[in-house]
Amino acid sequence: MKFGKELASQKVQEWGEAYMDYNDLKGVLKDISRFRRRNAAAQSSVPAAAETRKNSLKRRMSMYRAFSGLTNRGTPRSDHEDEIILVNAVEQEGIGGAPQYQTMFLMSSEAGGEYELVFFRRLDDELNKVVRFYREKVEEVRKEADELSKQMDALIALRIVVEMPSLDINADQTTDSAAIEANKSHMDAIQEIEMSGEEVIAGMGNENVRIIEEKTSNNFRDFRPAQLHMLYDVRVNIQPETPISTLKKILKASNSQLKYSLPELRKAEERLRKAFMEFYGKLRLLKSYCFLNTLAFSKIMKKYDKITSRKASRSYLEMVDKSYLGSSDEVSRLMERTEATFIKHFANGNRRKGMSVLRPHVKREKHRITFFLGLFSGCSIALVAAIIVSIHARNLLQHKGSDQFMENIFPLYSLFVFIVLHMIMYAGDIYFWRRYRINYPFIFGFKQGSELGYREVLLLASGIFVLALAAVLSHLDMEMDPVTRSYKVLTESVPLILISVLLIITFCPLNIVYRSSRFFLIRCAWHCICAPLFKVTLPDFFLADQLTSQVQAICYYGWGNFRQRINKCQDSDVYEIFYMIVAAIPFVVRLLQCLRRLFEEKDNSQGLNGLKYFTTVAALVLRTLYELKKGTTLKVLAAVFSGITTITNTYWDIVRDWGLLQRNSKNPWLRDKLLVPNKAVYFVAIVVNIILRLVWMQMFLDFSDSFLHRKAIVAIVACLEIIRRGIWNFFRLENEHLNNVGKYRAVKSVPLPFNHEVDKTI
Repeated sequence: MKFGKELASQKVQEWGEAYMDYNDLKGVLKDISRFRRRNAAAQSSVPAAAETRKNSLKRRMSMYRAFSGLTNRGTPRSDHEDEIILVNAVEQEGIGGAPQYQTMFLMSSEAGGEYELVFFRRLDDELNKVVRFYREKVEEVRKEADELSKQMDALIALRIVVEMPSLDINADQTTDSAAIEANKSHMDAIQEIEMSGEEVIAGMGNENVRIIEEKTSNNFRDFRPAQLHMLYDVRVNIQPETPISTLKKILKASNSQLKYSLPELRKAEERLRKAFMEFYGKLRLLKSYCFLNTLAFSKIMKKYDKITSRKASRSYLEMVDKSYLGSSDEVSRLMERTEATFIKHFANGNRRKGMSVLRPHVKREKHRITFFLGLFSGCSIALVAAIIVSIHARNLLQHKGSDQFMENIFPLYSLFVFIVLHMIMYAGDIYFWRRYRINYPFIFGFKQGSELGYREVLLLASGIFVLALAAVLSHLDMEMDPVTRSYKVLTESVPLILISVLLIITFCPLNIVYRSSRFFLIRCAWHCICAPLFKVTLPDFFLADQLTSQVQAICYYGWGNFRQRINKCQDSDVYEIFYMIVAAIPFVVRLLQCLRRLFEEKDNSQGLNGLKYFTTVAALVLRTLYELKKGTTLKVLAAVFSGITTITNTYWDIVRDWGLLQRNSKNPWLRDKLLVPNKAVYFVAIVVNIILRLVWMQMFLDFSDSFLHRKAIVAIVACLEIIRRGIWNFFRLENEHLNNVGKYRAVKSVPLPFNHEVDKTI
């Protein structure tokens, strides 16, 4: 693999603008190469006579210099005689004390020297950009390390107080020495060392470790434990966000006083453990950033030497090595201290266990996933063919019970079709997110290594589809029992059994069928149900946008006589209210989420977004009333509100969620940055989104003469909406990814367990 592609595949996408622009510099080198080829071709066309006179003159001049003693003076050749560049660091004002690196090209007067001059100017710009960004990020992690050190001090003090409640946190350190000496064996288990004083024991032999342990034991009296009175200067921040805690905050009844109890200690340890893991991940990204950019400068300079037949790489790479990028070892030292601290205090000294947590293994594709995906897909095709053959062979479309089947049974199985279609669209989104290097695991907040790939999602979808198709094939029974005048109970219970199986698998606590992903989905669904009592994150409102109302199963088994396939739901006044409420739930959830973000983030755009969902709820209620009761007035109101909703939702999708239709962008009517190379894809997506947004009109059109059943048309419209949502998902996450790139957000922030009172007063 060429280095340009390797760099693109390994770099942190959110920091893409801060990396050395290798392709741009390689393009300048191509210009130099083309000029040299043209120049060589021009020189080869010089007349042979002129070339002969030129060679004769060179021979005479060389003979004259040889006899006149102008050569071979015996002076040693300097190592820098062949230097063609001079590199230096210039201190400039307003740069925060950081030097700016400049290169003087000494051969600019030669033919084509202007191209090489441009190359070194751009090279210097790239080096200054990389060094400046790296310095800023190192300064950030240094401040974060100081804050984590304070957090560890507070955790140390809390551990001591919880493990040894006999100690007085108000007493002076010297007065506690007797108690500490008396509890020496116990303190040895909870003894803590600040990050700045950690020693790296990795790589030490057993003898060295034993010597260190003996010194620690002999000098135990010299150990200075954390000052316990510092617990009065911090406030706890370890309560998980729940609906009850949110209500307490609203009522100003929350208690942030630190409780010296074991549960509080465990919560603080878990939160600080996650903070250390994210901090270490950021250090790894910085180390990779430093290595890749250093390697990029080495590669581009070697390519320059090869094209120009010069020797400039040594001087320039020496400057790179002396720069902050090549000389600073701050990140490596922080990584060593973080590893030692995490292993000692969060892994009980087990280095293998600690490093497996800090450096999780890369998820590998398994061959059995592909095998079962192909197996289930083949079974699905066979079952579809069997259903079609069975319908035609038994002439079920013309059966007198077919209409009853479509009204009551078909909507039950359409639920599974919607679920499978959602998963297929999500799998397609994952495929293209990975292809265009959109960091969807970070955006969604998946635990590292637990995110599903498109093959896993397709495997689950094909498995559900096989179960649903097998259930449909077993349910193609149009004949009643002539004696009981009813259908078989087992046959009519198949949809309910299938739903129960899916719910059992979803909530199964065993570590099977991608438990982490299932629990992540359950947690997001719970946040949606309890909106706005949870802080709104992107996965929450992303899931709320995917929800579709499915009330047919509850209605059929609750109000109807399922043994005779009779549905009495629409004859009930309770059903009408229930139908409207359930149909509006996803949009009400999004409305509440927007209101929560409006009050928390003070973002006026969230208010406009909430107004959009309010009009959507109004349109949905009017359309549902029209579907149930009919009437000209309801039809007009539903049409007006649906039109307003369609226009506002389409505008919000394209302009706000996708970031497109920017008039003054570099890409006309799109946006400045695009990840899909073919711009026509964006215009096609805009047109498709507008067309599929108009499917609400099917409710006001007369399909009585259509060859399709009304329930089938409703199912097709729902499938089109799912397809539209799948297209929306890709461009919505692309826009979110580009926003993260613009703000260089590559690591999620974890709330720390302790708040220092000093920090609050600043």
